[in-house]
Amino acid sequence: MAVKVLVVDDSGFFRRRVSEILSSDPSIQVVGTATNGREAIDQAMSLKPDVITMDYEMPMMDGITAVRHIMQRCPTPVLMFSSLTHEGARVTLDALDAGAVDFLPKNFEDISRNPEKVKQLLCEKVHSISRSNRRFSGYAATAPQPAAPAQPGVSGLTSAHSAVAAAPTAAPARVVPSRAPAPVATSPAPKRKAYKLVAIGTSTGGPVALQRVLTQLPASFPAPILLIQHMPAAFTKAFAERLDKLCRITVKEAEDGDVLRPGLALLAPGGKQMMVDSRGMVKILPGDERLNYKPCVDITFGSAARSYGDKVLAVVLTGMGADGREGARLLKQSGSHVWAQDEASCVIYGMPMAIAKANLADAIYGLDEIGKHLIEACI
Repeated sequence: MAVKVLVVDDSGFFRRRVSEILSSDPSIQVVGTATNGREAIDQAMSLKPDVITMDYEMPMMDGITAVRHIMQRCPTPVLMFSSLTHEGARVTLDALDAGAVDFLPKNFEDISRNPEKVKQLLCEKVHSISRSNRRFSGYAATAPQPAAPAQPGVSGLTSAHSAVAAAPTAAPARVVPSRAPAPVATSPAPKRKAYKLVAIGTSTGGPVALQRVLTQLPASFPAPILLIQHMPAAFTKAFAERLDKLCRITVKEAEDGDVLRPGLALLAPGGKQMMVDSRGMVKILPGDERLNYKPCVDITFGSAARSYGDKVLAVVLTGMGADGREGARLLKQSGSHVWAQDEASCVIYGMPMAIAKANLADAIYGLDEIGKHLIEACI
C-alpha cells in the first residue's frame, strides 16, 4: 500500500517540486497540499495522511504551531524542512520538541542541481518516518520541561576505525503495527559500577530522547558523557547550547583537545568524527567518506572500547539503521556494558533493534527509565 503524504508549504514552487519528487516513487501517493498551518491541520484531520512534510515560515499559522495541534488531534509523522543556519537549527529543534519526527534541509539549489539525489533522500525519509511510532496517540509530543538552571562549566583513525569502517550500517527499521505495541517487561535495575565513560548514540528521534534522558541527571553526575547524534554540521552547536540550558550537567559541542570530566557531556560535531584516547582527551577528525554517518556512533564506541576497556557504559537510543552495532560489539568484547532503548518508546526502532538482535544488549529500558538507571549505575 502506498504511503500517503500531505505536502505543506506556502511556496507554490516548492509544493509542486516536492509533490513531483514524491509522486515519482510508485509507493508514495501525494493525497493533498496546504499553504499554511491552519490548512495543514484541516487536511491532516480529513485526509489522514501517513506522513506530512511541513515548512516552518507560513502565513496564518507557522509550522511549529501546526505540528503541536496535529500531534494533539491526529498524531502523524511530520518531516520538517529547515534552513542550514543557526536560526534554522533552533527552529528545527523547536519543531522536534513539538512532535516532528525528522527534518531535511530546504535547499532550492540542490533540488535543481541534484534532482536524483534529492529524490532518493526525500523518498527514503518519507518511507522511514511512515513506520515511526508517532502515529499513536500515546506518543503525542509533550516538550520536556527544563530542569533546574544549568550549573556553570567548571590519535587518528586507527584500529577502531578499521574494525567498523567496513561493517554494514544499514538495517531496516521495524515496521510499526496498526496499533501501539503492548508494553513489555524491561530489564532489572542495573548494578553500580565505576564507569569511566558513558557514551550515548542516536539518530532519528534522538534530539528529544537525549533531552529527556540528560535532564534527569544531577550536576554531580560522576562520569563524563559522549553524545553521538546524527545531525548536520550547522545544527550540533545549537543543539548543544539548547541541552546546556535545559540540563544540570554541562553540555557543549566537542572540540579537538577537549578533556573528559565528570558532569560534562560532549556532543560530536556534525560532519566530523569524534574519538577519545586513554588520557581522556577528545580527538575530532574530518568526516570519512567511506562511512555513511558523520558523526558515526561506531567510530566513537570503537575508540572508547580501545581506550577504556570494561569501564564504558554505552546506550543506543532511537534511530534508523544499525549505526552503533559494531562499536557495541567491540565494547562487549572489552567487557563494557551496552543498553538499548525499548521498541515501545522509540520513534524509529532501528538502531536499538540492531543491538538487541545481535544479542549485545545487557539491558533494555524504556526512554523514561534510562536517566534514572544511569544515576543508579554510576552514582
